[in-house]
Amino acid sequence: MEPKIDHLQFTVKDFTKAEEFYDQLMPILGFDLTMKSKGRVDKHDFDVVEYVHENLTIGINSPRKEFESENVHRRKPGSVHHLAFKANSKEEVDTLYQAVLKTKANIVAPPQLYPQHGEYYYALFFKDLDGIKLEIVYEKRD
Repeated sequence: MEPKIDHLQFTVKDFTKAEEFYDQLMPILGFDLTMKSKGRVDKHDFDVVEYVHENLTIGINSPRKEFESENVHRRKPGSVHHLAFKANSKEEVDTLYQAVLKTKANIVAPPQLYPQHGEYYYALFFKDLDGIKLEIVYEKRD
């Protein structure tokens, strides 16, 4: 088997607001909204939106009623710490940063070198409306 992620789904706090946010963000990250699908899984009581790309599908799910008031925290066991998207260059990270600024994303740190992650690690860190941490990164590798 070749290690390749097929899809990733995560639960958001406010499904409607999250869909509006991700409808803005996903095209910036290379997803075509005409490939977006939306549905409901009655058996498990959740709504889902999936953003489909040939390399990866990312889905957002509505929360269960009993968890709607809980806050997202990436350090809770079972939580996704962050999701990083690979850019092709530092210049692409900078260009995408300008596009991300037009969304309601919370910019954690603008594009810059992060030598603590590697000599050539250049990244932008931001969070979605629920506080889910996202990253766009370019790392020159020899």
